[in-house]
Amino acid sequence: MCNLYSMTKGQAAIVAMARAMRDTTGNLPPLPGIFPDYPAPIVRNASDGARELALVRWGMPSSRRAIFEKARVRAGKLEAKGKAVDFDELLRMEPDGGTTNVRNTSSAHWKPWLGIANRCVVPLTSFSEFDHGAKQDVWFALSRDRPLAFFAGIWTPHWTGVRKIKNGVETTDLFAFLTTEPNREVGAIHPKAMPVILTEQEEIETWLTAPWDQASVLQRPLPDGALIEVGRGMKKDEVA
Repeated sequence: MCNLYSMTKGQAAIVAMARAMRDTTGNLPPLPGIFPDYPAPIVRNASDGARELALVRWGMPSSRRAIFEKARVRAGKLEAKGKAVDFDELLRMEPDGGTTNVRNTSSAHWKPWLGIANRCVVPLTSFSEFDHGAKQDVWFALSRDRPLAFFAGIWTPHWTGVRKIKNGVETTDLFAFLTTEPNREVGAIHPKAMPVILTEQEEIETWLTAPWDQASVLQRPLPDGALIEVGRGMKKDEVA
């Protein structure tokens, strides 16, 4: 599961490669460490039809079943302490930390967001997978130069719910990106999955504009040998 990546190229390069028509990010600095539930740049199909570079929060809504189970467990702990529980209110306020990676696109939970209106691409220059044996982050990129690439993603506008109890109910736009089986390089560290990465403008166009039966073929790993390891043991991929 990829829960850490970097994006250190300028926004002009992102706009050019993704053919964005509008940039709403302001002065976008290098982002050597992007973590879940923080804003990050995406290029999305906006509601007015424009292709837009925007800052959106990382982590799509979790399934209702997952939130229900979390609330049920919390209710059980409260009841075990002798506390009264209003389960409907507990469920309404149950925090949803978000789902960062999307693998099972046949799931009923994800299907509403697979259409063109909810697709996006997420710029990156490197990404990290955690090596549980060595207990450290391992960073991958297309080359030492960290060229610009994009994750194939989905997004949703105006989600309303609780991310953190201390902040209460919020309304915000959210995104996540797809994963697939790993290639050789990533599989050596994380054998379960790797992000879906787009490296060509034609792939970006297909993801953002094509019907699902055409776009879905992009949910595949990069070829073996397409990635190299560029760092270990750090939480940010800061390139001099």
